Amino acid sequence: MAIRLFSALILVTGIVILPAINAYGQDDQLNWRSTSEQSKDMPAKDTDADRSQQDITPKGFGPREFTPDGVVRQTSALGKVGGNTALASAAVAKTSSTSAPTLNLPREHGQIWREYDISPYTLRVTSTKRPEQAVVDWILRETGYEAWHSQPLGILSATPRVLRVYHTPEMQALVGTIVDRFTASEAATQAFGVRVITVDHPNWRTKVHRYLHPVSVQTPGVLAWIVQKEDASAILADLRQRSDFREHSSPHLLVNNGQSTVVSTTQAHTFVRDVTLRPQVFPGFEQYTGQFDEGFSFEFSPLLSIDGRTIDATLKCSINQLEKMVPIMIDAPTQQSPRQRVKVEVPQTTHFRFHERFRWPIDRVLLISMGMVALPASKDKTLVPGVPLPFGNTPARADVLVFIESRGQVGVAGEPNRAGQPPQTAHRESRSYSGRY
Repeated sequence: MAIRLFSALILVTGIVILPAINAYGQDDQLNWRSTSEQSKDMPAKDTDADRSQQDITPKGFGPREFTPDGVVRQTSALGKVGGNTALASAAVAKTSSTSAPTLNLPREHGQIWREYDISPYTLRVTSTKRPEQAVVDWILRETGYEAWHSQPLGILSATPRVLRVYHTPEMQALVGTIVDRFTASEAATQAFGVRVITVDHPNWRTKVHRYLHPVSVQTPGVLAWIVQKEDASAILADLRQRSDFREHSSPHLLVNNGQSTVVSTTQAHTFVRDVTLRPQVFPGFEQYTGQFDEGFSFEFSPLLSIDGRTIDATLKCSINQLEKMVPIMIDAPTQQSPRQRVKVEVPQTTHFRFHERFRWPIDRVLLISMGMVALPASKDKTLVPGVPLPFGNTPARADVLVFIESRGQVGVAGEPNRAGQPPQTAHRESRSYSGRY
C-alpha cells in the first residue's frame, strides 16, 4: 500500500513539473528569437568593425570640446553593441574615462564643453590646500559672477587637476586665456615688496608730485599712481625723514602667481558687553565679554600676464579702529548689596573698506593713497617717535600709503631675494566666500 501511494505521488509531481519546464523552454526560445529579429533590423553598415573605429573618447585633458549631441551619439553606439560583451566592456571603459556629462544640456546659444588641464599649476602650489580655487576666483573676476548664474546656461567646476567649463565659444576663449596665465608660468613664485606706511598729513605729495603718474580709481577719496622704481626709492627716503612716518608691514613677501596673501596687524580689546542677573550665585550677576580686533588687514592677489610683463592684482584693505568705550551702568541689586551696579561697555568704532583691481607694468611700482582714514594701529599715550599724541577725544587719522613692487621670480620658496634678505610669507586660508568677488 505504501509503495502504491509513493508511486502515485511521483507520477503527479512529474506531471506538474513537466509543463513548467516546457513553458520555460518556450519563453527562452521566444526571447532568443526576439533578440535575433532585432539584430536583423539593424543597419548593415553598423558593424562591429565600424563601431570599433568610432572615436568616442575625447583626446587628453584638452582643452577638449564636447556637445550634448555627442553624448547622445555615444550612448546609442553603446546600445548597438548587442551581444558582443568584450566590445561593450571596452566601450564602457572608454566612456567612463572621459568624465563627460550624460545629460542633454541646453545649447540654444551654442554652448560647448571643454576641460582644461591645470595640474602644471596646482601641483607646484603648496601654500594652500585648494590651489584650484584661485583659478575659479580669477575666472569669476574676469568674466563676472552673473555670467555663470543667468542666461545662457554655464557650468564652472574645478578639481586639483581639471577645470571643467560649459559655456559659449566666446566665454571659452576668455577662460582659456586665463588658464594659460596660470599654467604658462607653472605657478612661479614671485617676490613682492608690500609696504604699508602712515603719515599724519598728506602734504608729502608737495615734494614728490613730479614723480607721480595717476591711474583711475573707483573708490572715493583714494588715489593711485604708477612710479618708476628709482623714483619710488626717492619718495620712501623723503618719507622716512618725517617725524610722523611709521611703517606697519614687512616689506618682503613670497606670493604664488594667482594666490592671495594677507598682511595684517591687529590688537584685541576685551570688554564687558552685557550682564545677566543671577541672585543664586555670587556676586548676583553673570558678565558676558566681547572682543574687538583693532588694526588693519591688507589682502594682495597678483596674476601675471602670459609674457610676464604686466601684473593684474586685486587689493583689499580693511581698517578697524576703536575710538573709545562708552560706559553704561546696569542695576544688579542683591540682598547683600541692594544698590549694586555693574558697568557695561559699548565700543565706538570706525571702519574703512577698500576693494579695487589694478594693472601695471612689472618694472614699475604701484603707489596707493587711502586718504585720511582711521589709523590702522592704536596710539600710545607716551611720546613715541612717529606717533603723534592724541589730544582730547579726537580719533586718530592718518594718510595710509601702500607701495607694491615686484622683485622678480624666486625658484624655491625661502630662497634669498635680490636684496639678499630672506622674504617672509604672509598667508591666511580663506574660510568664507562672502565678499570674495
